[in-house]
Parts: sequence; structure tokens; C-alpha cells
Amino acid sequence: MPGRDTAGPLGGEIILGRSNLLRSVSVLAAVLTGAGSALAAAAPASAVAPELEVSASADSHTSSGRSKSGAVALTGSADGAAATPASTGDCVTGALLVPSCGVLWGAAAGGFTEAPRDVELKRWEKASGRHASIFHAYHKGDDRFPTADEITMARDAAHPRVLLLNWKVSHRSTWARVAAGQQDKRIDAFAARVKSTFPQKFFLLLGHEPEDEVVTRSGSGFQAKDFAAMYRHTILRLRAKGLTNVISVVGYMGNEKWMSQSWWKDLYPGDDVVDWMGLDSYVNAEKGSYHYGMFGDLLDRQGTRGPGFYDWAVTKHPGKPMILAEWGVYHRVRKVVDKAPAFNSVVGELAKRPAIKAIVYFDTRRDNTGDRDISITSSRPGLAAFQRLAANPIFRVRLG
Repeated sequence: MPGRDTAGPLGGEIILGRSNLLRSVSVLAAVLTGAGSALAAAAPASAVAPELEVSASADSHTSSGRSKSGAVALTGSADGAAATPASTGDCVTGALLVPSCGVLWGAAAGGFTEAPRDVELKRWEKASGRHASIFHAYHKGDDRFPTADEITMARDAAHPRVLLLNWKVSHRSTWARVAAGQQDKRIDAFAARVKSTFPQKFFLLLGHEPEDEVVTRSGSGFQAKDFAAMYRHTILRLRAKGLTNVISVVGYMGNEKWMSQSWWKDLYPGDDVVDWMGLDSYVNAEKGSYHYGMFGDLLDRQGTRGPGFYDWAVTKHPGKPMILAEWGVYHRVRKVVDKAPAFNSVVGELAKRPAIKAIVYFDTRRDNTGDRDISITSSRPGLAAFQRLAANPIFRVRLG
């Protein structure tokens, strides 16, 4: 979450480095994409009328593959202004939910409130103008899920959705204890419930954003290596229980502070238990503020050593599809800033980054700090830009 991106020695305005040598040929196309869209959204930022708003409602955010990814082809836009990733309308998801072309589109709407997430997702879909292919929901400990509402959303005959179920298995325990088998009853109960109620394929993201929970002290149960062991134990046990419909995701934070830690590399559970590489990352719409930037910046943050996240993922774990399990653009609650430039930059960046196969927006009017608005409706130009983004044919992917 962006509320946690402000901590640490790297705070303040940051000019982010990039490993752009491999992508330099596409830079001009991305610039043209942003420039053309920005001109279309040149109206001044203002509050959105109530009838256009998506209310901030849903349960709390955090309290609560094995196949190679193909290149994204380029095609000219309708007006010939810029290149965009191609979608013929025949894009379909495969065995590991990797689309044959295009990019899966999803959301978690109305975070950090108490209203039902399924209701809020439908309101978000109406505001954005496109139905989500991915429905992101959050659970912890012994929560009984998939819930009836989640199953209904997944099985919607008119607009089926893939569930992205986020589970903190270690709730009221530790990573080390889970790895040692002390939460096997919890894992087995989940496996039995899925087998009896939900045969459809779904994404399972275990212990998202683990960097923020690491305690480096020996024996804490929350060292980086304990996370990797917890993740491995849980996925292997679910497989042993016969769950063949689980698509596993590991989800990192898009914060260069953590990538600079000596233990960061120890978090990775292993290619054999990770189907998709996941990232939660946000950009600030306020110029001169911490983590100000465009869509590419939330992918290119790098620590004091090594490449940015995207380049690290595709180099160290080639062939793994990537999902932005959470992404968003924010400004302070009482300082409305036009988010259109960042939204306008998305398609051009996706064209340069073929490993990204899914993006899932995290929408809320107030984040966990209470001072960041990540909603798509905070200004009219921003909403218009997001609606143009949602309408792009790159997101026309059929669930197989």
C-alpha cells in the first residue's frame, strides 16, 4: 500500500533510475501515447459529481508459471498516433490463467471500509466502463472463503471473473510456525472447502507484501527465510491435498527501501511453487512529492543495488507472468490532483513490458493512513482518462 511507501531513509523526492537500454526503441511511442491522451484530458481537475463517484466501501485491506509469457505485439491506434499492445478479440486464458494475448483487467474496490467488496466492485465497474476479469478479495487466518458472494461473482454468467484470493495464513501465528506444520489444520480446512465448493481456477496470493512484516532477529519467526518456508509449505500441502485449480502468486511491495535490504532476496519461495510474480505498487500524482511518477515508475523502482523490479523479475525468473496485484495513483485527500497523466501512461508502458499479463487496481477514497485518495473518481479529467484506459482493446481477454 502507498501508505507504507513513505517510511525509511529513502523518503522525500526520489528520481528513479531505470534500466532502459532494452526498451529504448519503444520510448517515443510511449511518450506519444501519453501526450496525445493528456491533450484529450486537458480540463482542469475538479471534484467529481456524486452520480459519478465510486463510494469507498469494503472490508479492511490488510486486516482482514510454470509457462513462458509471450511478447505483446504492437499495433497502431485508431488515429495512428501511437503504438498499443494488440488484441484481436480472440485472447483467452490458458492453464495457468495466462492470456494468449492482451492483459487481464481487475480491481479491488472500496478498501478500508466495511461495505461488501462485491457491491463496490460492481460500482467501480460501472464508473470505469469495463467489467473486471479479476476480483481481488482479502482474507486472513481461519476466514471461511471463497465466500458465497465471491463464488457468485466468479460464476456470473454474463460477466465471469477470476478470483484473486489474498490470504494471510500466518494470522495470529508466525511464518516459521506455519512452515513447521502448526497451521496445517487451517490449511487443510481451506483445501477441503475449495474441493467441495469451488472447482474453478483462481489466483491464491499468500502473505502479500511480506517485506513490511520482516523481523530480522533470529528466532522471530518472521525472518525473510521464514516467509519463503511458509509459502512453500502451504502451496506444497495444498497440492498434496489435490488442489489443482490453485494458481500461486507471490506478491512484493514496490518500494526501493525494501529492495535495498540484504535479506530481500531470501523472500522468494522458489520457481517450483510460484506460478505468477506479483507486485503491489503505487505512484503519487503530486509533482515534487514522494513517489511522484507515471505508470512505468511503479515498475522501475530499484534499491541501492541491482535493476528495477520489472527487470529483476524477468531476468531472475524468466518466463514467469507478472501481475500487478495492486496498483493505483494517489494524491492527498484534501489536495485533489489530476491523475490523468499517470493513467494515460499505462498502455505505452505495457507495450514495452510483455511479462505483465494482468493489472488489478486498488480503489479507495482513503488508504490505511487516512490521507491518500487512490480512487479513479477524484477528478473529472482523471475519471475520463481512466475510462479511456479501460476501453482499450488490450484488456479484451476471454476467460478460458
